[in-house]
Amino acid sequence: MKLLNFFCEDELRLGAKTEKGVLDITARAGKEGLPKSMIEYLNASREEREALKAYVAKAEAEEGAESFIDESGIKYGCVSPAPQKIIGMGANYYSLGATRPDKFIPFTFAKYSNSLCACGDEVPIPFNSNEADFEAELAIVIGKTARNVSVEDALDYAAGYCNVDDFTARDLQNYTTSWVPGKCCDRFAPLGPYLVTPDEVGDPNAGLYVRSYVNGKLFQDCTTSDMIFSCAELISGLSRIAPLLPGDVILTGTPYGHILTLPEDQHVYLKPGDEVVIEVEKLGRLVNVMCEDSLPHEEQL
Repeated sequence: MKLLNFFCEDELRLGAKTEKGVLDITARAGKEGLPKSMIEYLNASREEREALKAYVAKAEAEEGAESFIDESGIKYGCVSPAPQKIIGMGANYYSLGATRPDKFIPFTFAKYSNSLCACGDEVPIPFNSNEADFEAELAIVIGKTARNVSVEDALDYAAGYCNVDDFTARDLQNYTTSWVPGKCCDRFAPLGPYLVTPDEVGDPNAGLYVRSYVNGKLFQDCTTSDMIFSCAELISGLSRIAPLLPGDVILTGTPYGHILTLPEDQHVYLKPGDEVVIEVEKLGRLVNVMCEDSLPHEEQL
């Protein structure tokens, strides 16, 4: 399934993308015993998720197009709206010139809930940054509590996968030895447009393409087979550090091609009005446009 959050007036609803349009799951939840929200789905049992999948397939086969919403007119919501943890991976692609360490010691950093946004949302360039960069990545959304799990079992803990743009303010990133100042800016982690379930993705490291475009120009073009630590290894390794909970998001790293990796004379950072598109194979297109920071002058630091 391809699940999504979308707004109906001011209400955030759970939907399923089909060939006929978007099926409003929230509107049917009371009668059918379906999850009312993405949060309920992420906390659901395997049997409840399978029941939803069967219901969506039945509705698509039996109901007319009038029962579905035209996706072109919807406003998306973030596919994992309330994670306890957003964990980013640094230097996790061989194309960056990184090498695999002897032990599972990836470079990790945190993003916070203020960084979350959705496909179609504007992303502000921080008032105190001149070096806003993009990073195309595959994200893992956790679907059940994972603590000290094996690599062999790790993918069973994924509720699904989605696109993420790990926006980074490079000048803020270098303020300290931690990358967090450049990573946790407002709306610097758009997720979506869909949460794609594992049965549709298959092996997430079996060469899914990872691409980014700025104003239609291709910058990053790699595959997930180039990851140093696979998705299964990331889930397993991180679960040995802290428990991963339903809704938690793992950003699996970005390949070569974002602005910082290019020759210095090609460092043309993002500006208001730039359209950034992230595409990971099977996961749809994540589209965001950069804008100016609206923080009032008197609140600037």
